[in-house]
Amino acid sequence: GATARRTAPDPRRTAEAARDLFSSQDADMGSNAVAFSGETTANGRGLLLGNPHYPWQGGRRFWQSQQTIPGELNVSGGSLLGTSVVNIGFNGDVAWSHTVATGVTLNLHQLTLDPADPTVYLVDGKRRKMVKRTVTVPVKDGAPVTRTQYWTRYGPVVTGLGAQLPLPWSSTTAYALNDPNAVNLRGSDTDLGFGKARSTAGILKSLRETQGLPWVNTVAADRHGHSLLSQSQVLPRITDELAERCSTPLGKVTYPASGVAVLDGSRGACALGSDKDAVQPGIFGPSRMPTLEDAPYAENSNDSAWLTNADHPITGYERIFGTIGTQRSMRTRGAVEDVAAMAEKGDLTVRDLQRQQFANRVPAADLAAADTAKACAALPGGTATSSDGRAVDVHRACEALARWDHRMDTDSRGALLFDRFWRKLTATVPNAQLWKVPFSAADPVRTPHTLDTSLPGFRTALADAVTELTAAGADVGDPLGAHQYVVRDGRRIPVSGGTESLGVWNKIEANWDKKAGYTEVAHGSSHIQAVGWNSGGCPEARTLLSYSQSSNPNSPHYSDQTKLYGKERWVTSRFCERDILRDPELEVVRVRERR
Repeated sequence: GATARRTAPDPRRTAEAARDLFSSQDADMGSNAVAFSGETTANGRGLLLGNPHYPWQGGRRFWQSQQTIPGELNVSGGSLLGTSVVNIGFNGDVAWSHTVATGVTLNLHQLTLDPADPTVYLVDGKRRKMVKRTVTVPVKDGAPVTRTQYWTRYGPVVTGLGAQLPLPWSSTTAYALNDPNAVNLRGSDTDLGFGKARSTAGILKSLRETQGLPWVNTVAADRHGHSLLSQSQVLPRITDELAERCSTPLGKVTYPASGVAVLDGSRGACALGSDKDAVQPGIFGPSRMPTLEDAPYAENSNDSAWLTNADHPITGYERIFGTIGTQRSMRTRGAVEDVAAMAEKGDLTVRDLQRQQFANRVPAADLAAADTAKACAALPGGTATSSDGRAVDVHRACEALARWDHRMDTDSRGALLFDRFWRKLTATVPNAQLWKVPFSAADPVRTPHTLDTSLPGFRTALADAVTELTAAGADVGDPLGAHQYVVRDGRRIPVSGGTESLGVWNKIEANWDKKAGYTEVAHGSSHIQAVGWNSGGCPEARTLLSYSQSSNPNSPHYSDQTKLYGKERWVTSRFCERDILRDPELEVVRVRERR
């Protein structure tokens, strides 16, 4: 409830906290996806590679299925637990995947309160009483929990967005949260429309008519040779003009920095407007969504839509959708380099998509590993000082880095060392200080570059990485697969791939144990699909569910695909009925509904 505290949020700290909040929320969810148009492929038809990065355990695993209603629906793909339709997949004509988008799905309204009653707020000088709601939630093996909420015309009053972003409710000020997705129950309609689509135009039609996706981009390709990326998501209708006109002093800092708008709730003119093509009040209509159709390639790796195609940048969208002209992540830079080179080469096939998935190139290494090895070899006495002040012998580490192939393959030696070194360096040295050549919006894929090895943090990170590997029982020259693996059925399964900071397409984030090194994979590549078409009626699809279909250790499908993932092998999809019937291991189970 209301309190008498008067401490106002610090604008700059709040902006930083907002950035950190959204980054941490998406830390274990990401994705790569690329669609190639027919002008780049061997047969003139489209190609799609989808590579979502999701948790390997828990309720956000994907589960594979093929759903068929004769004459109406035939779609194959992956679904999150609890969803009734395919979320990411393909049919006979079109394939699609999703990536976590940069749009900010909420905003705040700063309320001016009646000093005599902190549950009364003013709009254009008129008093409005908050609505008190009591919510009781049953708790397993415990007493029910009751909470009191106070609602305004803008939404519920909140006293913070996470522990790091307090929004004090004082006698004069409170903050109301607007979340348009709280009433968005249209996601399954969108997914069902995708499953029935016959082209990327059909995908776009479903997006525009249902407007049901809260937080993802859509990347798609079809048998007709079309490609598509659309950041069609449900966002509060915060235009840059509205933010400029109505932001509070707090909002004037948070909106440019993080996309979180804090609007003046005491002015009726600062209410969210509506677009004519929007299906609910207060959100953007589909005509405002960043979209790119029929480019040679359309790629996203969780940055904003700006560099969907480096030759055809998307601009003109509002800040709440994401940034324009800002530095891209290492993974985005590496991905754009890779797919642009693929498009330029041309004559692409599904096999090229498969090679890209497991190329395991390390963009950070291509930028920094050679300089790191050279600077390492030049260290006096072959030693570096660790963060605890100890002199550490690094000469063998220098040799391992010099010989490393800049890949995160299971047999890559030096990969583990660079991985741990790079994590420590980027965690302690601000990005702006890391590189000698800074970011340039005129050259966003190649900048920043040239590692500054003279930084004090460079030697410390190197020494700490060597010390860490030794403590974990790893040698600097060990192959990656000796220490990056999962255990299934009592056996180790080495897995390739690398971390977010390295920029590896095949993302793998494993848990680090100080005494044992990497253990179980926490999140990363999950439901992978490489899809194309030929002159026949069936799609040419290769799929892989990295953590396998079942979480039951007693199931034969508990680790079968994980073993394939470890060997970088794929499952050939049997989409058409004739292919299903030819499967030598086909089992038919007939289920009847009890009446």
